[in-house]
Amino acid sequence: MLSSKLEKSVLKIRQLPITEHRKEELEVLVKYVSQKLKSKQPILLNFICTHNSRRSQFAQVWGQVASSYFKIPAKCYSGGVEITAFNPRAIKSLVSSGFKVEGSDGENPIYEIEFSQYQKAILGFSKRYDDPSSAKEGFAAIMTCDHADENCPIIPGAEKRISLRYEDPKAFDNTDIEEEKYEERSHQIASELFYVFEIVAQNRGAED
Repeated sequence: MLSSKLEKSVLKIRQLPITEHRKEELEVLVKYVSQKLKSKQPILLNFICTHNSRRSQFAQVWGQVASSYFKIPAKCYSGGVEITAFNPRAIKSLVSSGFKVEGSDGENPIYEIEFSQYQKAILGFSKRYDDPSSAKEGFAAIMTCDHADENCPIIPGAEKRISLRYEDPKAFDNTDIEEEKYEERSHQIASELFYVFEIVAQNRGAED
């Protein structure tokens, strides 16, 4: 399903350690997705951070890949409270992991992020969490940064709010370890979302 380069990245990512404490935090998302799957309701996940430029974008992309990988019918979105742009450093990191990315021009480019010839490309661009392209109701709002988590107490339309914070790789912009830190954050997010969907798939198998 995946390109050879992306498949190699996924194999590496799935070997990354996840602490027991973090697994406890991820269990909230596991239970939410499992319940939706069991009740045959749409699985809609909106990953939210302030600018929708790095962490929430990583989460949308890797969440969609992980759900597809384990054949869980989830739809992943991302958004922020301000419209900026999908940071080019984050795009570069995704390309390095094996994604095929094509983008438009402008202050807020729209990228087509392809991970499989059998799946639609993911459209990546900075937007508010209530953008018309996102789910309107019946979704989980997954807060990926502390600022959005602390300053957006209510996400209209969300039926579940889940705190899943990540450190911002922006802190390393224009440093010698910029690429390393973007990959580190991207792969951390990927490893945790692959873990979530793997457990959901195992739970489904146990119930069949």
